[in-house]
Amino acid sequence: MEQVMRIVGDVLIVAGVIFMLFGVAGMFRFNCFYKRLLISAKIDTVGLLTLIFGLAFRHGVSFFSGKILLIMVILLILNPLVSHLIVRSAYLAGHEVETSTHKNEDSES
Repeated sequence: MEQVMRIVGDVLIVAGVIFMLFGVAGMFRFNCFYKRLLISAKIDTVGLLTLIFGLAFRHGVSFFSGKILLIMVILLILNPLVSHLIVRSAYLAGHEVETSTHKNEDSES
């Protein structure tokens, strides 16, 4: 049983790292501040929570897993909240929202 928990934990850890790698690639793909912030919020929430859940699953039922699950709950509450506050403060500071998805090269000249 312990061997199965380790394997499932390792799979979850690898899945979390893969989510993070795709998120970092997405951050380089987009050039708008708000889109990049959306992707970084997804990296924090999905990638890090999957990685932490894999660590807790790998260690089984222990005091360490309890602490990690407490950190997961805190991250689940705070990550979306902090991302919202960053976007809201940028919007209120006057950072413009990019409305068009395709830029016309003729309009720049």
